[in-house]
Amino acid sequence: MKNKIVPFIVFFFLIFMFFVFYKSLNQTNIYTPNVNLNKNIPEFEAKIFKSNDNFSSKDFMLNEYYLINIWASWCAPCRLEHKYLLELNDINSLKIIGINYKDLKLNAENFLNDLGNPYDLILNDDNGKLSINWGAYGVPETFIVFNNKIVKKYTGPLKEINVQEIRKILSQ
Repeated sequence: MKNKIVPFIVFFFLIFMFFVFYKSLNQTNIYTPNVNLNKNIPEFEAKIFKSNDNFSSKDFMLNEYYLINIWASWCAPCRLEHKYLLELNDINSLKIIGINYKDLKLNAENFLNDLGNPYDLILNDDNGKLSINWGAYGVPETFIVFNNKIVKKYTGPLKEINVQEIRKILSQ
């Protein structure tokens, strides 16, 4: 009797394992943070890069456009998009705020000295929590903010087409 039960148990166990593996292969394990456009920006406080003073989400002014760019000196795509940030810096109606993500201060300073500084203000994000609160899951990521609401989000490096779109948003 035992000899007949063991193969059935093994058979059903193998069928069960096959089913579990098959189901798990069809499910994604990619985490994509929720970014709800036209929702309020996250409340936060962060240290300013140069002065170590505090900056708060309450310091954003109403009726002004902000471009929030999450970047790091070790990020190769950040180098690619940097020329577009410099191009956007010429727009007087746009304030560009950089969030320096998990970076060494000296490396970030060298990055800006080499490529130019497009930012009106840079915030430190040493542990990555500030970027996560914004809904970022990598660098670079860029958010357009107006009246303390997220208007647009760009994942990955900005391109020329994004610059044109941003200019169009600002002209509305």
